[in-house]
Amino acid sequence: MEHESYGIQVNGNSVHHVNRSLYQAKMKIREPKWNIKASEMSRKTFNPIRAIVDSMNVEPNPSKNMIALSIGDPTIFGNLPTDDNVLQAMKEAIDSKKCNGYAPAIGYQKSREAVSNFYSCPEAPLAAKDVILTSGCSQAIELAIAVLCNPGQNILVPRPGFSLYKTLAVSMGIDVKLYNLLPEKSWEIDLKHLESLIDDKTCCIIVNNPSNPCGSVFSKSHIQKIIAVASRHCTPILADEIYAEMVFSGCKYTSVASLSTDVPILSCGGLAKRWLVPGWRMGWILIHDRKNVFGNEIREGLVKLSQRILGPCTIVQGALEAIINKTPQEFYDNTISFLKSNSDICYTALSTVAGLRPIKPSGAMYLMVGINMEHFPEFESDVDFTEKLIAEQSVFCLPATCFEYPNFFRIVVTVPEDMMLEACTRIKEFCEQHYHLHTDSIIQDIV
Repeated sequence: MEHESYGIQVNGNSVHHVNRSLYQAKMKIREPKWNIKASEMSRKTFNPIRAIVDSMNVEPNPSKNMIALSIGDPTIFGNLPTDDNVLQAMKEAIDSKKCNGYAPAIGYQKSREAVSNFYSCPEAPLAAKDVILTSGCSQAIELAIAVLCNPGQNILVPRPGFSLYKTLAVSMGIDVKLYNLLPEKSWEIDLKHLESLIDDKTCCIIVNNPSNPCGSVFSKSHIQKIIAVASRHCTPILADEIYAEMVFSGCKYTSVASLSTDVPILSCGGLAKRWLVPGWRMGWILIHDRKNVFGNEIREGLVKLSQRILGPCTIVQGALEAIINKTPQEFYDNTISFLKSNSDICYTALSTVAGLRPIKPSGAMYLMVGINMEHFPEFESDVDFTEKLIAEQSVFCLPATCFEYPNFFRIVVTVPEDMMLEACTRIKEFCEQHYHLHTDSIIQDIV
């Protein structure tokens, strides 16, 4: 049987005869096949907290109720409800039937005005045009990093620090450099180390104050020194201030922007912590740029990035003005009083435990505890230590390896007081059972 052939004209000149059967056979070899792979961005996205916690293969002690001191959600145990005025504002927003449609991507004008009025001060004035509403503070941080940085550039991030900074940056192809916080100085920034990391590819410095995971609060003078470093190198600051004003008695909160005369600041905040509604996902970026360093480009960039998800929940936006303006000072004061009381209980109790070194917090809702690992030789790491604590005492603290700071663990102080007392008792019992006096200590005592 003869194979059918046909001609193909090449370059408008000669005609080549092609065997149809052979051509079809070759075409079959090239038939498309399913080959779907995850994107490079998704492969680069890595959350160290989830990776460490999910890899913990441990069951709590069945004879003891689980006490979770690991989750930074103040609503978990029901002992810290938001204020009734906040709930009423939400009900009124729903009943108005005016908040059911799309809002501008950067938020309703009236809601942005409410935020700008609330945070504006003579040292750092704000208008509605300086506010971008976001889906929680985490999206505010994401947008701020995205607008300031390109792949191949780097950001400076605190160590220990909130893991999301690195998760977001690495997924965007942005390098992360870790600058040290000093536990012996109540977690102040090691300014020399910070400055040594800045190079021509540094696009911003992230400053978290008050701090997660440390519970520290920077003094006015320390913030001024941070700003001076940024000013010398013409580097903007991304200020994570989600715990703004959540400071204990005897401390004073100072926003970064209120002290800056030339360094532009993107301040990220939201309702989650201070108003105790993290699930409502309402955050914001405050643009502080009194020298017009950002110009229109950064502002326009934030607007464009905001348009990717068309803004946060419109019902919460509709309630925002009333939430901010009608929440009584007593509510804030009661929250802070509770957090300080629990922090004091925890710090005092664990200060007496051999082998542990708690660092006294000044705000937020966390406390970091150092582990003198030489006195616990059976544990390989802080992750191992906290795993065994779960298995034996049913107390879950987050190992500080999650925050790039091994041999510490973080305690969340939002649990009810009786649970905090019980947790501290169990941690003490656990340490007493596993503590070993280090050989060097014995020799020193003999000498």
